[in-house]
Amino acid sequence: MRIGEAYEGERPVYSFEFFPPRTDEGAANLMKAAADLKEAVQPDFISVTYGAGGTTRDRTFEAVTQIHKDLRIRTMAHQTCVAATKMDIASTIERLWNAGIINVLALRGDPPGDDETFVPPENGYSHASDLIEWLRENTEMEVGAACYPEKHPESPDEADDMKWTAHKVDVGASFLITQLFFDNASYFDFVERARENGVKVPIVPGIMPITNVSQIERFTKMCGAKIPEELRERLHAVADDPAIVMATGIEHAITQCRELLERGAPGLHFYTLNKSYATRSILAALR
Repeated sequence: MRIGEAYEGERPVYSFEFFPPRTDEGAANLMKAAADLKEAVQPDFISVTYGAGGTTRDRTFEAVTQIHKDLRIRTMAHQTCVAATKMDIASTIERLWNAGIINVLALRGDPPGDDETFVPPENGYSHASDLIEWLRENTEMEVGAACYPEKHPESPDEADDMKWTAHKVDVGASFLITQLFFDNASYFDFVERARENGVKVPIVPGIMPITNVSQIERFTKMCGAKIPEELRERLHAVADDPAIVMATGIEHAITQCRELLERGAPGLHFYTLNKSYATRSILAALR
């Protein structure tokens, strides 16, 4: 099933994101976490990310196809423009399609290594929208894209960021998944502005349960998301107790997710970090 079709129903769509493991042990842990989620919540789909610089290209393929075939869960592979020529990407997409993977999240990707700016590879794509347009014109893939409620870190302002968001949809993205955020006002404001700019596709909130203070501060610094000051103070007050940090993060995510669903979000996309406990706890509370 194409993921875009899942958002045409009346009930919320629950999806989960994993990153490709670097070791066989990591691969086993990923499959266990995915199996736990299947047993507990029956995911609508699972996505698998793509390593910076294409470093986990084969691992991404292995993970997404194993989840698809062994667990029989609808899957989506991420595809970036980083360190890949147009021919490389065409080959990867053909390989995915032949394995039964018909959904892809098209991304530009972060600059590899310590690079601060993205430099397109020779004979590669410069923007996610370029990749989306090629996918729409040359394949039968269902294509999703990313969006940024607090704007992309490289955008000078919200108007510029929205221009590129709308362009992704114009050239073929059939749904959008947001970067992580912790203040729902950012999401609702973004959706309102998107609708005013003609963006009609589902805009799915991306949720990352906080389980580690230093980790989440590192993530938010990289992606430009903000932690509300009240939440930051609560987390720092218990930073030395991992169990209470996790409980605080889960509590915040439950409150956040309830409001999102009550106010019409089409579903929830969880950034799992290849673990299932926090996500399962949130969904158990929601249901």
